[in-house]
Amino acid sequence: MTWPIMTLSIVLVVLSLILALFILLHKGRGGGMSDLFGGGMSTSMGGTSVAERNLDRLTVIVGLLWFTTIIGLLALYRYS
Repeated sequence: MTWPIMTLSIVLVVLSLILALFILLHKGRGGGMSDLFGGGMSTSMGGTSVAERNLDRLTVIVGLLWFTTIIGLLALYRYS
């Protein structure tokens, strides 16, 4: 295994853990599986806070980096 493949593999694992953490930090908005089991009892359905918007942005950025890393690994495996 060459060093670029090993490096991107490590980056992919780290990004996967960070992405999972960011997704779990989001608060439920209702309408999903949580409502099916009685979790949709929230009364404050107002706007999102600044922290929630920043978490959304960070999640999207990490998700794009994660996707780019997968595409990079695919290219390295295919052409090496």
